[in-house]
Amino acid sequence: MNIVVRTLSEQVYEVVRRQILTGKMAPGAPVRQDTIALELGVSKIPLREALNRLEQDGLLSSYPNRGYVVRPITADEASEVFELRLKLEPAASAEACLKATPEQRAAAKQALAALEAALRQDDAEHVTQNRAFHMTLVQPCGLITRQLIERLHILAERYVRVHLEPFGRDDRAINEHRAMLQAWVKADAAEVERLQTEHIAATLQDLRQQLAA
Repeated sequence: MNIVVRTLSEQVYEVVRRQILTGKMAPGAPVRQDTIALELGVSKIPLREALNRLEQDGLLSSYPNRGYVVRPITADEASEVFELRLKLEPAASAEACLKATPEQRAAAKQALAALEAALRQDDAEHVTQNRAFHMTLVQPCGLITRQLIERLHILAERYVRVHLEPFGRDDRAINEHRAMLQAWVKADAAEVERLQTEHIAATLQDLRQQLAA
């Protein structure tokens, strides 16, 4: 049995990240370091380590004499992130489906099941599971490709949450993911690329409309 022991900094990172993803810490809000340290019972050192990591993830911005602020959610950023995903991810997933091992296909099925279970919960877990599922579809690719795509998914997580807020979006996402997985397991590269392109493009279109309102 593998036992994962997380450092204090990693634990703080997860707590603050979840607060940002669920909207408990709103876009544009200042990060009250003293309050967080008191609530979590931690010193400033692991807290700062966690906040630095969240800044690297694109969730926070830091300013001299002001500290950390939750980054705003904008249509421009959504466009940049999802347009980059469109350039990289569909082609990578299509290539990956031709290389996937039986174990990797099984892992993709398990990741989709975990995502669908998370969608039924009222927390931020579904955005993490969404990233995990999409990453299984590019797992057979090279390391640099995987790292680039995962970085984009980390930046996209807040936007995924926003996108799934309107009623019925969960059902649509489930259907689209199931179709992508079915094509991926069958090694139908052309269909994988088409379905994933449509999936990401539709999400971006929805976000542009939501964030322009």
